[in-house]
Amino acid sequence: MIEMIPATDLIGGRCVRLTQGDYTSRKTYYRDPLEAALRFEEAGARRLHMVDLDGAKAAEPQNLAVLERIAAKTSLEVQYGGGIKSRAALRSVFDAGARRAVCGSVAVREPELFARWIAEFGPERLILGADVRDGVVAIQGWTERSERTAPELIETFLPAGLRQVVCTDISRDGMLCGPAVALYADLQRRFPQVEITVSGGVSSPDDIARLEREGLRSVIVGKALYEGRITLEKPGPCSPNA
Repeated sequence: MIEMIPATDLIGGRCVRLTQGDYTSRKTYYRDPLEAALRFEEAGARRLHMVDLDGAKAAEPQNLAVLERIAAKTSLEVQYGGGIKSRAALRSVFDAGARRAVCGSVAVREPELFARWIAEFGPERLILGADVRDGVVAIQGWTERSERTAPELIETFLPAGLRQVVCTDISRDGMLCGPAVALYADLQRRFPQVEITVSGGVSSPDDIARLEREGLRSVIVGKALYEGRITLEKPGPCSPNA
């Protein structure tokens, strides 16, 4: 069965959601992200996808105190991304309690470094973030365009043992318009040894069912969860409290 992973995006220590990565479009759902995490845990979530939007802009993690609280007070396996561009930053994320780290910009700009991290920390702890706009990967908090496609980027790290990828269709992120099923299905077929996690556009249980039929193993749910369009195991886990 496909696993639903709730998303917590952080700005200024608060749980927010953006639309298509636009920082000016943010909407606050929880002043204290721990409250959201506890609700997700109660509803049966196993993992939590946490994105440090401040860190993505600042090029180093900025919300580690939030990570520490959630890691200490829940049993959720946190996968944390945003601003991880050095080994010191990566180490600080793990020390704060993250089970896994999501890296995008550094993988594009310094592929040898990211490959070394996979070897050092293990493929079960490093996730490649491939955020796609107009067919190519965007980096630096989605503000810069690279020349690499998602398949090209994934292929780069297969020899290093890559096993996990979060792929976000930026054009659909926060739009509640349905995911790019064909994109994700193609990636999963090309790379069966890699878990391709869907991110962007998920709006309904039907979307989840379509992804599962195509063989996807995990999907990140954000705005649809907070807006009550999708629930985890129990109804009503995401009542806004801004």
